[in-house]
Amino acid sequence: MASERPVLKAEVRSEFGKGFARRLRAAGKIPGVVYGHAVDVLHFAVDRLEMTALVRNHGVNAVFELELEGEQHLVMVKHIDQNVLTFNIDHIDLLSIKRGEKVEVEVPVVLEGEPAPGLMSIQDADVLLVEADVLNIPEEIVVSIEGLEDGTVVTAGEVSLPEGTTLAAEEDTVIVSISEPEVDEDVEAAAEAAEEGGAEAGGESADESASEEKKDEE
Repeated sequence: MASERPVLKAEVRSEFGKGFARRLRAAGKIPGVVYGHAVDVLHFAVDRLEMTALVRNHGVNAVFELELEGEQHLVMVKHIDQNVLTFNIDHIDLLSIKRGEKVEVEVPVVLEGEPAPGLMSIQDADVLLVEADVLNIPEEIVVSIEGLEDGTVVTAGEVSLPEGTTLAAEEDTVIVSISEPEVDEDVEAAAEAAEEGGAEAGGESADESASEEKKDEE
């Protein structure tokens, strides 16, 4: 029976160490490991571009079939190490999973809408820890801030979660808060000084024009 999940072919990795990892990356591959209750620890190497595309298309909690030596393992992305300069994936950890089980995952939080006029939002949490069926992990959690007033604080316990998903984070975890924009006093003072200087310059210019007109009349 064909899998409904993406299938990524990999090769078993028997060598370790930084030198071997560098050679793998130079060949366009990345090292990875599979762990979890369903299997013994598996070390593998996989094409970097294929893994990058999978994560881009299916998210940081992607669930897929990893094929090793003709055998498919249902896994999900657990952790990604990225190069700080190139942002390429340097190493990936996968969690072996079973259909029907629930897992705790961090899901990206996306703000929707705008607060009341003149106010700004400060997002305190970019992700939210939830528990979900491993085959139905939400790609994102949407939090509406439409029309919220000054001083409003939205906590994790107030967020509406997709069906089948429960909160794993503390209920009082702050997701977003609404407030008035902070004004930099130095910038404000400089702006006022510039405005006053402009007004004075305008006054002097007007006086000079009037004086010249008077001379012309004489």
